[in-house]
Amino acid sequence: MIYEPAEDSYLLVEEVRKRARGKKVLDVGTGSGIQARAAYSAGAREVLAVDIDDEIIESLGEEKFFVKKSDLLSKVYGKFDLIIFNPPYLPSDSREDSESAKATTGGKRGDEIIVRFLESVGEHLEEQGEILLVVSSLTPLSKIEKVLKEKRFFCEIVATKKFFMEELMVWKLTRK
Repeated sequence: MIYEPAEDSYLLVEEVRKRARGKKVLDVGTGSGIQARAAYSAGAREVLAVDIDDEIIESLGEEKFFVKKSDLLSKVYGKFDLIIFNPPYLPSDSREDSESAKATTGGKRGDEIIVRFLESVGEHLEEQGEILLVVSSLTPLSKIEKVLKEKRFFCEIVATKKFFMEELMVWKLTRK
């Protein structure tokens, strides 16, 4: 199932457009490809979009940017100026169907995929690079904040939007 862009996607795309010009960009968990397209159209020097889903990889095959199958960063090589990630960030909910949960559920607690990403993203970030990461107020933050501290990332909230039951945030992560 290809994740259809929603409020989180549109909040993030505005930040991508502001930062992508002239940069080497990595879009992790690209889904519909909205972030990769935004980076490309904003004048990114190079764009690589990765996702674990074969259907997504096939659907983006005709794009003007590079597309590759990868479980998070497992098949990504090199360093990037801008890394974009709109992860599944919600805690698991037994009422949600399994296909939909692939795009929304970040693990039992909701933070597991983000933590996995943060554990390895540093080796792919240029020294002066930035990471744009979407996080929800429904996502538990204690483990995420611990990994950010261990990996020496500085976090700045660059965009927020409140919805009826949650607040979405775009975090800009840089090296300390």
